[in-house]
Amino acid sequence: MNECCHDKMTLRSDEQKKKLINRLSRLEGQIRGIKGMIEDDAYCTDILVQSAAVGAAINAFNRELLGSHIRGCVAEDIRSGNDEVIEDLLNTLYKLMK
Repeated sequence: MNECCHDKMTLRSDEQKKKLINRLSRLEGQIRGIKGMIEDDAYCTDILVQSAAVGAAINAFNRELLGSHIRGCVAEDIRSGNDEVIEDLLNTLYKLMK
């Protein structure tokens, strides 16, 4: 479970950090792969397919982080009577849905 602080920081367990960092590392590898495809003049469709895979991986990362945020920070704030967190969550969701 996350421990949220009032100064907009989230303390994550080593397991949570490892999971998120592994996802980001895979994304970095995918981006480097796409860069290499462009350098090697790969076929546009092949690059687009890889780009779509990166988009899906970013969405999966966002879902993981958002779920953790809701279960941890948002839930804790609501339980403690801080309903302002709901507006913050809605603003975050609006930004993710652009």
